[in-house]
Amino acid sequence: MKNLTYWLVMVVLLLAASTASAQRNKAYEEYIKKYRSIAVDEMKHYRIPASITLAQGLLESGAGRSQLARKSNNHFGIKCGGSWDGRSVRYTDDAPNECFRAYKHVKDSYRDHSKFLRSGARYAFLFRLKITDYKGWAKGLKKAGYATDPNYANRLINIIETYDLDKYDRKGGLKWAEEFPNPHQPYLANELLYVIARPGDTFKSIAKEFDLKKKNVRKYNELPKDYTFRGGEIVYLEEKRKKATQDHISYAVKQGDSMYTISQMFGIKLKNLYQLNGMKEDAPAPNVGDIIWLR
Repeated sequence: MKNLTYWLVMVVLLLAASTASAQRNKAYEEYIKKYRSIAVDEMKHYRIPASITLAQGLLESGAGRSQLARKSNNHFGIKCGGSWDGRSVRYTDDAPNECFRAYKHVKDSYRDHSKFLRSGARYAFLFRLKITDYKGWAKGLKKAGYATDPNYANRLINIIETYDLDKYDRKGGLKWAEEFPNPHQPYLANELLYVIARPGDTFKSIAKEFDLKKKNVRKYNELPKDYTFRGGEIVYLEEKRKKATQDHISYAVKQGDSMYTISQMFGIKLKNLYQLNGMKEDAPAPNVGDIIWLR
């Protein structure tokens, strides 16, 4: 009787496994394999669960097969919005002929998705959740109005659980969390990721936390090799730009400002800031009240 019970249990388990396998979509599995490393990398930089990023990418792009994904590399259905000045396409979604962002590479779409969530005030509460709380993130995205579909949260959760996507949060997230129990809070300026340095930080420690090269952290921030962080400095994790965004045209110099601190404040390369203002790099520091052009 015991042997019969054992084999009945085994048959039930095998049937369940077979059913679960049958529910999986091959196109979904191929998409996950292709883009999971990008999702994990975005998680390390922007603190968004890789499972959520992958599930949204799968759902929004139809596993990369939607017209918007194939022709414009937009995998997250992000619309243009007032601040977008990049490439765009017209596509019918909630309304006819809506404006959607277009990208040169799929990786650009993933990065823009991260920045979209990180910079949106309505999504700020999500970043207080644990990186392994994919259910909280899914429900939070629906609550914040990411999508109009009333079943959006449940659909994300179903995808994550069907394809075991939360394992990418556990492998990358928990290991990272154990190594960096007090991680830096990432911010955005000029659409660039940065953190605020703490006393004791080094180029090496910041680079390790964000999976960057030490020399790049120094290069991005135009600092000498022997620089010691005092705490409070803006530290960019990406190369600064040649000019500021359209909503920052100029800046009135305040007490304690220098051309370097202004370049850090607005994410502009120092040499380009000098050029924008017709100044030589050895020019005296600007005076309080002077107008510095940012673009």
